[in-house]
Formats: sequence, C-alpha cells, structure tokens
Amino acid sequence: QVQLVESGGGLVQPGGSLRLSCAASGFTLDFYAIGWFRQAPGKEREGVSYISSSDGSTYYADSVKGRFTISRDIAKNTVYLQMNSLKPEDTAVYYCAAERSGPHPPFVLLRLWKLWDYWGQGTQVTVSS
Repeated sequence: QVQLVESGGGLVQPGGSLRLSCAASGFTLDFYAIGWFRQAPGKEREGVSYISSSDGSTYYADSVKGRFTISRDIAKNTVYLQMNSLKPEDTAVYYCAAERSGPHPPFVLLRLWKLWDYWGQGTQVTVSS
C-alpha cells in the first residue's frame, strides 16, 4: 500500500530553519515524483517544490527559491525539504505528495496539484516570534 508520512514540522522563529521529511512506503522513488505543497488558512493549496523521479531535477516556487532545498535519499526512500530563513508567511500545513511520473513539462506538477496521486497527512509549520 502506498503511504507517505511527513514529519519535522513545528514552531520556529523568523529567520530560523526546519527540515521536513517525507517517508515513502509501498513504492520506490525511482518511479515517482515527490512534491511538497502547503496550505495556509483561507488560502488555496500551493506548490512549494518537487523532485523528478528520473534524474532528480528540482523545481521551486518563486516565493521559496533560494531559501528552501528539496533532496532525496533513494536508499532510505525519503524526500527532505530543508527550509532556511523562514518567514511568517511560510506558516502553513505542509504536505508531501507522489505522482507516477509522466512526460510533464517543467513546473507543471508544481502548478497543478490535482495531478498528484498520493498525499500524506500533513505537518504544521508555524513561523512566529
């Protein structure tokens, strides 16, 4: 059974860092893209970052570029999101998702969250002083 479990969320001060983990089971990362999305109260779900299944190419939303880094450890079947220089506007529930990779143009999976096949339960990130 396909499962995704996020961890690493919490309360952090502005300018601080957090590292989120997405542990996958029931499938291997070499056939799936893994993405991070977030949803703040009153806002639509938005794509943050994703990593491709084939070559490990990474993609980022403009709002997090230069501050967040996505990476994967295939041996551990885990994807990470390193978040640095956190801002209050980063506060949201963060979800990881998996998609059986198709021939998508760059950034399509980041923009269209409904294309993703599997979702984790989410982890809360709160950035506040």
